[in-house]
Amino acid sequence: MERVSAGPTDTHAVYERQAKLYDAQRSRALFEARWLARFTALLPTGGRVLDLGCGTGEPIARWFMAEGFQVTGVDFSEAMLGIARTRWPTGDWRQGDMRDFDLGESFDGIIGWNSFFHLTEDEQRLCIARMAAHLEVGGILMLTVGPDAGEVQGTVGDEAVYHASLSPAGYAACLEENGLRLTGFLAEDPETNSHTVMMALKIEDKS
Repeated sequence: MERVSAGPTDTHAVYERQAKLYDAQRSRALFEARWLARFTALLPTGGRVLDLGCGTGEPIARWFMAEGFQVTGVDFSEAMLGIARTRWPTGDWRQGDMRDFDLGESFDGIIGWNSFFHLTEDEQRLCIARMAAHLEVGGILMLTVGPDAGEVQGTVGDEAVYHASLSPAGYAACLEENGLRLTGFLAEDPETNSHTVMMALKIEDKS
């Protein structure tokens, strides 16, 4: 990725403009399958999953629904959610921002695949606290993050978009502060198109 020219406040507008092109370009090959299987193996049968930054529902939310889980999809882009609602009219699709969401519900698992890393480092710390508050004790969190601390630039459709990350140690410390234990971290996994994946278990309620 290139160094940043896009700012964190641009992300929402980029997704609104690029929703259709993003959806057309998004791989359905399920290169995420190994991590999704690892995640779902730790969930109760038919458990509740929060897909935070669900986008159009393809392919992550579709995976969980096909596996029999109850999926709640939250995204800040109405254009992205509109596509998801067209595909699954009876699905639980909600407009919301991961920087300040408060659903008043708890989940067995929360996933933020290709969404969480659009937040600034400070916003990520606050979001981890919010995610922890929405997880049942024993619940699982899985996020794609950066391999090390810093800000970089990615692409959505044909526009630049902001990405940021803490260091692995920074994530571990933030998780621990919120009653979560880091259980997996693999930087630039070649089997997932070089995504960096982090998993954590909620071991106590600190909310």
